[in-house]
Amino acid sequence: MGSCCTPDGGCSTDSGGAATTAVADTTATVYAVSGMTCGHCRTAITTSVSALDGVLSVDVDVAGGLVTVTTGGAPDDAAISAAVDDAGYELTGRA
Repeated sequence: MGSCCTPDGGCSTDSGGAATTAVADTTATVYAVSGMTCGHCRTAITTSVSALDGVLSVDVDVAGGLVTVTTGGAPDDAAISAAVDDAGYELTGRA
């Protein structure tokens, strides 16, 4: 059993030819967010943004100040910005 995650925390999408099930029409959008400093920040943003309709996954890079949001279809930037704001941080734009 292998893992798709690389030692540096990245993700390898090369499945070595194995069949994978992909969700059609997904969009990954990276946002710049200010004010994040720790694991609590990661949890707060992940919880808030994950609750939005259409959000499939949230990946928070605290050190880089980036939040990657994967949605089914086009993201709702206003709703994502509001969710980040509700969590106590500021979405400063797309990265």
